[in-house]
Amino acid sequence: MRKPTRTLLAAALVLGVAAGPALTPAFATPPAAAATARPASPDLSAVIAGLPRADATAALVRVGGTEGSWSGSSGVHDLTTGAPADPAARFRAGSVTKVFTAATVLQLAAERRIDLDRTARSYLPELIPGRYATVTVRQLLNHTHGIPASDLAVGDTVEEWYAHRFDVHSPETMVRSATAKPREFRPGTKQHYLNIGYTIAGLIVERVTGDTYEHQVERRILRPLGLRDTYLPGDAAELVGPYNHGYQTMRLDDGTTGLRDVSVWRATDGWAAGDLVSTTADLERFTRALFAGRVVRGPLLEEMFTLPKVADLKSGDPAAYAAGLSMKRLGGREVWGKTGGRWGYNAAIASTRDGARTLVYSVNSTDAKGQDMNPTALKLMVAAYGLPDRTADTY
Repeated sequence: MRKPTRTLLAAALVLGVAAGPALTPAFATPPAAAATARPASPDLSAVIAGLPRADATAALVRVGGTEGSWSGSSGVHDLTTGAPADPAARFRAGSVTKVFTAATVLQLAAERRIDLDRTARSYLPELIPGRYATVTVRQLLNHTHGIPASDLAVGDTVEEWYAHRFDVHSPETMVRSATAKPREFRPGTKQHYLNIGYTIAGLIVERVTGDTYEHQVERRILRPLGLRDTYLPGDAAELVGPYNHGYQTMRLDDGTTGLRDVSVWRATDGWAAGDLVSTTADLERFTRALFAGRVVRGPLLEEMFTLPKVADLKSGDPAAYAAGLSMKRLGGREVWGKTGGRWGYNAAIASTRDGARTLVYSVNSTDAKGQDMNPTALKLMVAAYGLPDRTADTY
């Protein structure tokens, strides 16, 4: 029996896209949604028109590729002044960070400084205990390692997280917390999407290079591609440069429920798995370069497009995550990408394998990290790509 349309669309959250019709060229853009001089889709413009709304205060969108291109923005810079959202603003990209981390590891693999088939313990013997002695670097990247999440989570509600927003978590402490627990499954037999594998991967980058993870990403990816508005914040809580404020629905000090500005928040719990700050222009440039083979070159690029032949631990569905990227077969074709979420912000990059259609968005969502997909992000996917293939068994 087919699931409801909303359930099918929510299944695309892992990518932030759905495949569909070609872009509509050369339409006037409604005043409520500021757009560039590129050809505009009236559907995309309509989706982001009228912000702020209950679910989002701003949205920045770029669609590109050989099928056509469009970019636009809507909403406000902040709720206090009501100034228009800055289309060039920086934002927290969350787990999109994993694509940068995977690319860095694969570059080091190409240089024979990392072996994907070597164990994580062989690189970090003092940190990875014997119960995880067989976990390989490849398994860290494709989430088949069996290492559970760290116990350093500070609560179950956004209010509890907010109270600890300035806490600093070292990656070593997070790894020790995770690896002190029994494994979830025998490495290589299941897939479970978690941050911990990428935290360990970031530490391996540091061990083999004798350098910081942040500097390696900058030297290998940010500088060569000219991503001048992208950076890794370390333990800094404030965003550097222009940004549109992020807000989260939560219980306020007076006991009512409303929006709280959550723009200032340390992301050390994410680190190599989720602390990237970027812009839609930079992420679009990165996505084009990645899919064109200009970030990871040669056979190792295939690691990012090779799904392990195992089942998801929770759903039992076929694995959807490769090294850094995830795949859904939507609208009759494969779409690869990655979403990310930090409090107040949702982001995504995606592309067809041939680069015919790329999508990058940042939505200043008031329900980031919630159980369901943000409605504005969901509508953007449909407007840019059409409905997912409702006949697919994997949904």
